[in-house]
Amino acid sequence: MNQVAVVTGGGSGLGREMALALATAGYDVFVTGRTESKLRETVELGAVKGYGVLDVVDGAAVRQFFGRLDRIDVLVNNAGTGAPAAAVPDVSEEDWRRVIDTNLTGSFLCAQAAFAQMLKQDPKGGRIINNGSISAHVPRPQSIAYTASKHAITGLTKQLELDGRPHGITACQIDIGNAATAMTERMEQGVLQPDGSIAVEPTFDPKIVADFVVHVAQLPTSVAVPHLMVMAAGMPYAGRG
Repeated sequence: MNQVAVVTGGGSGLGREMALALATAGYDVFVTGRTESKLRETVELGAVKGYGVLDVVDGAAVRQFFGRLDRIDVLVNNAGTGAPAAAVPDVSEEDWRRVIDTNLTGSFLCAQAAFAQMLKQDPKGGRIINNGSISAHVPRPQSIAYTASKHAITGLTKQLELDGRPHGITACQIDIGNAATAMTERMEQGVLQPDGSIAVEPTFDPKIVADFVVHVAQLPTSVAVPHLMVMAAGMPYAGRG
């Protein structure tokens, strides 16, 4: 029987690349997202098993989707969002809550549902891979909501790893810097730097990230990879702040 993987935010970008790579590696892959047409495209592009239309902030919908699966060996918590660049006084409460709800609460709800399934399946155990960010370590200017959400993912990942330890459940945070997707197209036009300048930043092939995800997923649960970082060489990271 094939192992089962769930990728949230699997309708485009990194989520799609991860889902296709896991399917190619032999997993029965299910993708989730808010746009059915994009999810269907992912299914049609590769041997993806199925999809579920849901918003990860909707706890009832998350529990219903995960409850339909007989087992979950790998969860990739990839769904996320950002907010327009803004100085701290100008960040709207709506944008703050939307980013925190999606990036943090959504990741928790999916991890919680997967964790519960991993506890009761036979054999029990599994792996949860959370999409962090370089912003989990150092911030970009005018991105307080996104930065706070990604720092919180670090705490979420560590707690999942600790609480999963007795049950063969491991957690990994993969921090990605400028993989070339629709979200990073603005890097090619130049983005704000801490010194106030605008600079073009390098990007890299997202398939490389997908390959890392497959490698971590295929490791035995006796091996933990708490943290992994992959980024475009030369992008501002060391000394960014």
